Amino acid sequence: MSIIMSILAFSLSVLVVARLMSSVHVRGFGTTIAVAIVYGILKFLFYKILVFLSFLFVMLTLGLFLIVINAFLLWITDKLIDDFEIENFGSTVIASILISILDVVFRWVLPWV
Repeated sequence: MSIIMSILAFSLSVLVVARLMSSVHVRGFGTTIAVAIVYGILKFLFYKILVFLSFLFVMLTLGLFLIVINAFLLWITDKLIDDFEIENFGSTVIASILISILDVVFRWVLPWV
């Protein structure tokens, strides 16, 4: 059950960011659930590989390069889902940061997640 709640928390984060940023477009809550599922699968499959391949950059930037990796995975999610669009890579980086922060906040504040 916690996987479903995690998907809902991430979906809610994506929905809030889409409402806050004019450069992020989402058709509806169903699309945000699809975004959460696709992003979760991409992160599960590729995150550790990307961190390993970019380990030097991660160390040199004291972990800030992880933001770029998360933004890259969000950009791939944008390309895979038709009803989800982020206008440029700069907006993708900002959206990635906001989604990550809101996801942590929602998991912390909401006891059912």
